[in-house]
Amino acid sequence: MSTFPALLNRRYLVTAQPWRALLYLATTLPIAGPVAFVTWTLALPYAATLGWLSEGRAPTRTLLVLMVVALVGWVACGPLLAVPLAAVERARLALVDPRPLPSPHQPVPQDPIAWLRTRYTETATWREVTYALFLGLVVPAAYAIFAFLAVLDVAFVLSPFYASGGSAGWTFGVFTVDSVAEAVPFALLGMVLAPLLVYALGLMAAGQAAVTRALLGDRTGVQLREVARSRARLADAFDLERRRIERDLHDGAQHRLTSLTLHLGMAKLDVPADSPAAEPLGRAHEQAKELMVVMRDLIHGIRPQQLTDLGLPAALRELAGRSPIPVAVTVTDGVPRPSEQLEGTAYFAASEALANVVKHAGATRADLLLTRAGDVLVLEVRDDGHGGADPAGGTGLTGLADRVAAAGGRLLLSSPPGGPTLVRVELPSAA
Repeated sequence: MSTFPALLNRRYLVTAQPWRALLYLATTLPIAGPVAFVTWTLALPYAATLGWLSEGRAPTRTLLVLMVVALVGWVACGPLLAVPLAAVERARLALVDPRPLPSPHQPVPQDPIAWLRTRYTETATWREVTYALFLGLVVPAAYAIFAFLAVLDVAFVLSPFYASGGSAGWTFGVFTVDSVAEAVPFALLGMVLAPLLVYALGLMAAGQAAVTRALLGDRTGVQLREVARSRARLADAFDLERRRIERDLHDGAQHRLTSLTLHLGMAKLDVPADSPAAEPLGRAHEQAKELMVVMRDLIHGIRPQQLTDLGLPAALRELAGRSPIPVAVTVTDGVPRPSEQLEGTAYFAASEALANVVKHAGATRADLLLTRAGDVLVLEVRDDGHGGADPAGGTGLTGLADRVAAAGGRLLLSSPPGGPTLVRVELPSAA
């Protein structure tokens, strides 16, 4: 759990988070110390210039030269310091925030010139330089304030011991302590403030971690990962809704339609053949039976029971058996059963691809292959048609590609004029 949510836990003081925050801040000191020394050294000409200006005097030429040299030195050498510093800070962030923080830098060749050119032109590098300034200017000041408050609190708690030692007296602001009785209220106040200091410690660690994540993280990567997660959630929600519709159709509408067909058939038997109602009743019965076939195919198209019960290979063989053209199905050994979402996506892809073969390809046969390449589930549909399939032609390939992409996969198409056409779907079976 990251530090900010942990602070809201009522049991925060008895968890490991305060110790992790203390370790995080303590390990910051040997890093922030040298950075602060370099930063304040380069900032001295600017501080001196502000002092001169506050006194109404113009800075000397030497001071102006030192300001320019400090600025050029920071711009020239800052990235060389900030890039490795940022790598250390991203790794150290795990002490208080278990979420991974990938590097925002793009990979570059080992050539030093190419590395320097890329790093000095990246926005991420200058965000890391900004973080180095934060580490050298803001962090020491915040730590100094906290250290002062911590020492003051310890002095409050220990004040009775100092007073019992017979010293001349202790002064806390406008209060003077000359005896143990006068020190006891300060000791009690120190004990009350101690938990607040622990919370302040966690708040400092959380604030520093938030700045680290904001300046040193891969913003684009985080956004893309969040888009991928939201797309996956939408696909899962869509799949659940499809299965709910399938269940409602199967358990409700189909049963009622079956009952209606049965009653029409019984009524048809009871009506004499020469009755005026016989012919319309017979047509209604035939239409009800045709509607039952349509309903069964509709339910089967949402998610076949064969796919749920026996898995993808069996469902693909059943799909091939219902095709109006011969389809040879090949399933290689060692293909594990994927998740329900990927299984449904693969079946939908095969069904859509075979439907395109029947409607548009002019093919006499098709081959369907299900195999595995590493951690990728591969589905291929090949036909001997005239080729020339174009996703922009409204053949459903664009929608199919979108659905495959929503599951984290990709669709590849090869369809030269004259054929053959190959549709290849790759799905990350390890996801």
